[in-house]
Amino acid sequence: MLNWDDPLANAKPASSTKTSAVAETTENSTPAIESSSTPTANKAPQGLQPVNPDDKRVINGKTDINQLAPFKYPWAWSYFLNANKNHWTPLDVNMTQDIHDYHHKLTAEERHVYENVLSYLTTSDIMAMRNIGLAVMEKMTAPELQIYQARQVYEEALHTWTYQHCIETIGLDQSEIYNRYRVVPEINAKIQLADRRLSSIMRPDIDLTDRDELQNFVMAYIFFAAIFEGCWFYNGFSPIFALQRRGLMKGTAEQLQYIMRDEVMHCSFGIRVVKQIIQEENITLDPKAIREMWDEAEAAEKGYASYILRNPILGYSAEGHLGQFHFIANRRARSLGLEEPFPGAENALPWLDEQANLRKEKNFFETRVTEYQTGGALNWD
Repeated sequence: MLNWDDPLANAKPASSTKTSAVAETTENSTPAIESSSTPTANKAPQGLQPVNPDDKRVINGKTDINQLAPFKYPWAWSYFLNANKNHWTPLDVNMTQDIHDYHHKLTAEERHVYENVLSYLTTSDIMAMRNIGLAVMEKMTAPELQIYQARQVYEEALHTWTYQHCIETIGLDQSEIYNRYRVVPEINAKIQLADRRLSSIMRPDIDLTDRDELQNFVMAYIFFAAIFEGCWFYNGFSPIFALQRRGLMKGTAEQLQYIMRDEVMHCSFGIRVVKQIIQEENITLDPKAIREMWDEAEAAEKGYASYILRNPILGYSAEGHLGQFHFIANRRARSLGLEEPFPGAENALPWLDEQANLRKEKNFFETRVTEYQTGGALNWD
């Protein structure tokens, strides 16, 4: 089963001892570039010194960004390797039954939930893609971090394709669905909050050697990893999973299960990067600013849940949705080493964690002649 605090808790990346050994071997085996009689013998010219992994930093590093190894952060490379095991596309999933369910089985309330969940997700994953690609990835100064984030950018694009595939396959009005985030206040509120929190670091001139800019960057990254991806995305799939548990919209839900596994990794990686930055840059977080962040996120989620679930559907309600947000928020805060924002929150949806542990041991469908090995090979332990 997936360790929800650290998806790679039991992964076995190259040890730091081996990393140091590689670095030492590299340094000791560097050939002399001049004869021993020359005063500068055994000294490489400036700019051609071997990379010492101990000199690497998450941000504000000075080592060669183009040289992957020796690793300082082997855990980042492990995230990349594991992410590639969860490889899929929307075209792998049969949506035939979903078309019938939507048009003949779903109630008006269930169609309202389905449409608005997709409406929110379509815009959110594009924001996630842009944030990682434009605001975060370029700030990293260790390539093993950037390589996983490059995969993350691809995955956010894949998720956007997935929502588009569902919308198009079901036969929904694309213009109307895509524009809901602009005209439905409760959806717009979440998008606007995310945009405000993230846009300030999407600047090419941001200087992370400035302590104020650095503090803002860390807060934005915490919001992105712990709330935007760790709570809003994670919790955002659950209304569709509630339909799946009743045998409805199973094709859509299966795709969201694959997306959920990606998002769990994104959240875990982001939190680990933030903690590394806090340690390396000696940052102290402002408890008041952290509290304000949780309160804003809760208010936006409450309004959203009240809209999409204005009429509860069988097995799912706005109260349960918000209760699960509180529970997951506490989990993310603990991972960050922060005080729980909603003490005493209980697990309102005990079945939700199971969704990311989807296993495929057989063919996707009888029409597929090869077994789907990749996702089933994921090492969640």
